[in-house]
Amino acid sequence: DLVMSQEFRAGIYAFNLVQKRARKPVGAPDPKLARPVTKVGVVGAGLMAGQIALLFARNLKVPVVLTDVDQTRLDKGLAAIGRDIEGLKGKKRITADEANRLTASITGSLDYDAFADAEFVIEAVFEELEVKKQVFATLEKHVAADAVLATNTSSLSVTAMAQDLDHPERVVGFHFFTPVAVLPMLEIMKAAKTDDVTLATAFALAKGLRKGPILTADAAGFVVNRLLLRSMGEVLAAIDEGTPADVADEALAPLGMPMSPLMLLQLSGPGVAAHVQQSLHAAFGDRFPVSQSLQRIAEAGHRTLLTWDEQGRQVLDPEVAALLVQGDRPSTAEQVRERVLLALAQEARLMLDEGVAADAADLDLGLITGAGWPFWLGGITPYLDREGYSERATGRRFAPPGVATLPA
Repeated sequence: DLVMSQEFRAGIYAFNLVQKRARKPVGAPDPKLARPVTKVGVVGAGLMAGQIALLFARNLKVPVVLTDVDQTRLDKGLAAIGRDIEGLKGKKRITADEANRLTASITGSLDYDAFADAEFVIEAVFEELEVKKQVFATLEKHVAADAVLATNTSSLSVTAMAQDLDHPERVVGFHFFTPVAVLPMLEIMKAAKTDDVTLATAFALAKGLRKGPILTADAAGFVVNRLLLRSMGEVLAAIDEGTPADVADEALAPLGMPMSPLMLLQLSGPGVAAHVQQSLHAAFGDRFPVSQSLQRIAEAGHRTLLTWDEQGRQVLDPEVAALLVQGDRPSTAEQVRERVLLALAQEARLMLDEGVAADAADLDLGLITGAGWPFWLGGITPYLDREGYSERATGRRFAPPGVATLPA
């Protein structure tokens, strides 16, 4: 009975994605082309940059140097990394000797000359195209001619970042998901002029970092964020239209996602989410509407969206609730959920038609390991097939019956 269940078929499919496809990513160049990396540079010393630096030092066992715009920010970033190292030691995940090694191997500098002997430098600065272009333009003057320049951008064009450089062929997207040490997904984005040596080096590093990468085209939002933001955009649009925030936020709960849309929004930060939403709206138009409620929250500087009421339930912060647009077209939770799933089916089909990913399996792998899509559902596209959303939204399935589902 169990073998002839949808959950079993979905679970086997998900297992094969995580254990096989993630280890042999489709589209990766010959590994022999990869250059060795003995030192890594990280531009930025914020939360994400610190997590990235610690991951490289811990898994690759190479020296890592960080930089930032001033000594105060650099010191703050290094102190945060130090606390993370002490936390790992306190939980007995690393030995005292390993803690000492990590502390010694991660250093800071305000001078880009510190990257002169680094074979791989990744930027993790503010998500603004002109800022990132300026970082790369400055870096190019200080690094070796064959050093790989990577960006941790979550939605911006890698091609645009590289277009004014003398060596655009050595620029690649290398997008981590937070928390960096926990989530195994890594999107590797090939820009218009990225060469195979650069790409092979990126995939070799992903393997050394124990990540399961997917190759994506250089399209706004890439894979995971494009699907997540399409989903979140529909939830926020429902709120703008007058759906109570708690109803819209709980609409996807039956799917078993690790957190609700508003919890995810709080984790990423409303300001960042609003910026990414604007980027995707600019790229894809009305499929990614800009939420007036989100814009108000971001402009007001709120970072905490959810709080606890007297009964111990998580509710929307009253100050945030007062900022929401008051529409007159409320939806039920079921209507919001259907709206989201139909939108995801449409977006997934468009992404495959555009060649953003090689196959629907990469969309599934991206959401399982980058966004916590439930393993027992087998991936987003098999779920949309099983529940009929694929055919309703696009007129066809992503895979024939029997792929992550029971055979016909």
